[in-house]
Amino acid sequence: MYDICFIGGGLNYAGAVVAAKEGMRVALIERDLESLGGTCLHRGCIPSKMFLHYAYLGYATRTTPIFSQRAVLDMAQLQQEKSELIKSAHHAILRQCKDVTLIEGDGKITAPHEIRVGERTIEATHVVIGTGSRPFIPEGIAYDGKHIITSDDVLMMSSLPKSIAIYGNGAIGLEMASFFSGCGVKTALIYRFDDLFPNAHPMISASMQKQLEVLGVILMPNCEITEAKSVDGSASVFLKDGTHLMPEILLVATGREPNTDVVACSQIALSQHGIETDEMFETTESDHFAIGDCNGKIQLAHAARAQVLNVVNRLLNRKPSILNLDYVVKFIHTLPMSYATVGLTREALQKSDEPFKESVVPLNAFTYSHIHHAKDGVIVVYTDAENFIIGAEILAPNAEELISTAAMALTGELSAALAKETILAHPTFSEALERAFFKL
Repeated sequence: MYDICFIGGGLNYAGAVVAAKEGMRVALIERDLESLGGTCLHRGCIPSKMFLHYAYLGYATRTTPIFSQRAVLDMAQLQQEKSELIKSAHHAILRQCKDVTLIEGDGKITAPHEIRVGERTIEATHVVIGTGSRPFIPEGIAYDGKHIITSDDVLMMSSLPKSIAIYGNGAIGLEMASFFSGCGVKTALIYRFDDLFPNAHPMISASMQKQLEVLGVILMPNCEITEAKSVDGSASVFLKDGTHLMPEILLVATGREPNTDVVACSQIALSQHGIETDEMFETTESDHFAIGDCNGKIQLAHAARAQVLNVVNRLLNRKPSILNLDYVVKFIHTLPMSYATVGLTREALQKSDEPFKESVVPLNAFTYSHIHHAKDGVIVVYTDAENFIIGAEILAPNAEELISTAAMALTGELSAALAKETILAHPTFSEALERAFFKL
């Protein structure tokens, strides 16, 4: 009998480490202990941001006349660097888990407080499910992991293809379109709707489309793939309008679906979005929790970490506050500028019919933007009727870092009047955020 059993070794491990340090008897079940650390570490945000960083360096040398030589990305060397980074991080996680009982295998909750792993039954007072998600592949697309791939495969390439088509304009689609086009690969981005970036502020949406076009991405809106299969070393792709494409690779980036196979008892309810939970991430069976992608609330590694720590702090009787998931920073690492948002966006505010004010600052007013490929960048900050900061959207280099100031303003319930007293550094992009505060 364990005090807590964690199922899934992604960011769930962070909760296991904290609980074990506090003296609880803790088990963590992971299908493959070599994958401890989860999708983010092995096949997601860590390697993808590494790839994008080096793609940007190559892009900068090709688009800046002062460089006498043009950098060419060595994918084999990049894969070696990636493997060493992941190996080091994986070993660090194993060291942190020294007081946690690690169990390899597929865990199934067959009854409350009972988890079946092969022929073994694990019992626990509390169960925390963190089984993540998997790529969604639409009907008609014959995935083979070679010429028709998903995000699980794309970061394993040892060489760049001559051409690639990417299906989907979510975070993965936009990031990988930036990466491949930034590396000089002929890249087409196929998406089913008219707008490339529909949920962002209109100025940011327009700038995002422009930067991808400048990067060389071929945008194909209002297109739907009806059939795709590997043929003679390429992907044969048919669109609904009859168009036939033959890229070397088709990357299917049409979203991810929660892994809920872990639930094999009727007491834990499932929905089309994932494992049902309340605002404290407790399932329909008391003392059983679901965190991260599998609960369908928000598919971000840092959100999963925050959720599992919230659960563990509750079980340690620390009485944590309810997490406001609107305050979780969301970002998309495109090139040369990335997009980040926190709190409420213009789209959400317009749907709510609540009064709000927005402050918009284009980055082309700042000389710093001219040396960072950021002349089309935009910073937007929103306040409510009482002039408290309630959200922000940023398109800028390293927007995911810049947004942290706005995130702290939200958590600290900062008013625009107080934000105006903030003096930020020059020359940086943060001074554009200071200007946005000042205009409120």
